[in-house]
Amino acid sequence: MNHQGTVRIETPRLILRRFVIEDAPAAFRNWTSDPEVTKFLRWPTHPHVGVTESVLNDWISSYEKPDFYQWAIELKELGEPIGSIASAYVKERTECAEVGYCMGRAFWGKGIMTEALSAVIAYFFDTVGVNRIEAIHDPNNPASGAVMRKCGMQYEGTHRQADWSNQGIVDVAWYGILQEDYLRQKA
Repeated sequence: MNHQGTVRIETPRLILRRFVIEDAPAAFRNWTSDPEVTKFLRWPTHPHVGVTESVLNDWISSYEKPDFYQWAIELKELGEPIGSIASAYVKERTECAEVGYCMGRAFWGKGIMTEALSAVIAYFFDTVGVNRIEAIHDPNNPASGAVMRKCGMQYEGTHRQADWSNQGIVDVAWYGILQEDYLRQKA
């Protein structure tokens, strides 16, 4: 793999970029403080902007690592971040990246996350050279699975009580896309 880290990616409506500390108020306002956004996630709703600032500081200090991938999803027309998309981990031996995402409720249902995930999938296959991208979601959050399917990912099964979130121990639906799938869809 050819790790490049978190580079700027532009789509018709979005700029995927590195976070800066000045993003904390918008991140807090748009998604980190909303219990509906964090309902199916592993991290708790942020009670104040200071928690968001602390998380952003951790991410910002990790940008020097070439295998760290954490993007702010900035809606061009708004000029501020409305969510995030990242690789939770990269498995070197199998050339695999797991992708996760979240976005402010006011922006749900507009195809924004599908646009962001499609761009990240293309980046991982075309630039980083991964062989597989995978993503998971709680089956009680079917909208997340819909985004994965729209981006060409295939449902691979559900592991019963194999994960945890703010809902407790939960089932987890697995999706994946291989580089050969991506190239076939692209052709």
